[in-house]
Amino acid sequence: MAYKGRWISMTELESFAARENRIDAILARALAGDRLGEPEATALIECGDAELPRVMAAAAELRDRCKGRDVTYSPKVFLPITNLCRDRCSYCTFRKDPGDPGAWTMTLAEVAEWSRRGREQGCIEALMCLGDKPELAFREYRQTLAALGVRSTTEYVARACATALEAGLLPHTNAGIMTPDELAMLRPLNASMGLMLESVSQRLRARGGVHQWAPDKDPAVRLRMIDEAGELKIPFTTGILIGIGDTPAERAQSLLAIRASHERHGHIQEVIIQNFRAKPGLPLEDAPEPGAMEMARAIATARLVLGGAMNVQAPPNLSPHEIELFLAAGINDWGGISPLSRDYVNPEAPWPHLERLKERCARAGFHLKRRLAIYPEFINDEWVDPAIRPEIGRLSDRISAEV
Repeated sequence: MAYKGRWISMTELESFAARENRIDAILARALAGDRLGEPEATALIECGDAELPRVMAAAAELRDRCKGRDVTYSPKVFLPITNLCRDRCSYCTFRKDPGDPGAWTMTLAEVAEWSRRGREQGCIEALMCLGDKPELAFREYRQTLAALGVRSTTEYVARACATALEAGLLPHTNAGIMTPDELAMLRPLNASMGLMLESVSQRLRARGGVHQWAPDKDPAVRLRMIDEAGELKIPFTTGILIGIGDTPAERAQSLLAIRASHERHGHIQEVIIQNFRAKPGLPLEDAPEPGAMEMARAIATARLVLGGAMNVQAPPNLSPHEIELFLAAGINDWGGISPLSRDYVNPEAPWPHLERLKERCARAGFHLKRRLAIYPEFINDEWVDPAIRPEIGRLSDRISAEV
């Protein structure tokens, strides 16, 4: 019997029909606002090519209901405070050891200068990005901290945040694993903070896995910190990194873990769906990168699992040819884009030119808009520390005046 252009048996036909009927039922539930469980999320992220257009259409419809046709980005300065890191992920070119070519720790004078230049070029966010707890691994770095007059990396990041604030930018810190006390130290100095979950897969921590030598990538440790940020009322960014040895089912489980934390605390302001990029000189240099349709499945599943109100993001510099596809799959944000500093985690991937990105969004039926490092729904007394509220209010008024 012919089915969709090819000959198949009656058994295959019944299997196809059952699968399509199941996908349609899951999509109907998602559009009705039902809470999808693991079997449904897994079915969506593992959907076949025939089902994917319907999955994407449902995700886009859910996005449109809550977000309309605006798609946002945050104009930022990427500040790599230090690229020293005690973790050794087998896909990372950002981290260095002391003495390696390119190893560095920014001075506060550099933070001030970069922030000033960023503000002059229209930036609003200062992204504080750095390695995990280098003082636990390197004596040389402990000496550096002492010379800087601080006892920990987090204390130095606090000074960097204060410097960026003085220059008129809103800090967003992604400093790896921090304790509740460290999170509380940074809360008055940050509009929001973040930590990528990456994956709930414990396999990736096993011998031969990409996180074997990365204790801070333990999923339980990362989920605990994400929860602790929620307990402290910190607007939070997290997300998944696909293509590092994870399976589609594990991606679905990771999205469900993020949703569970958000249901407990209400603090997840955005979820990033990020694709692995292979880089020369690393153990994964020959590993296959996720394809466009893999990303589309993950984005659409994130939208349908997390709901229309969640802000779902995909980095445009990592998939420059998939702008229209990702919009069709349900995103409503492009994340941070810098006119000044490169993406130090993925230096081979330049940021998109904003005018061209705006034109492509417009042709797809979307309006590209600037946003703060904190989303509008979190700008209230529950989520904003009084110390940073005036600066957030000032920049929020500026953004509102542009609309």
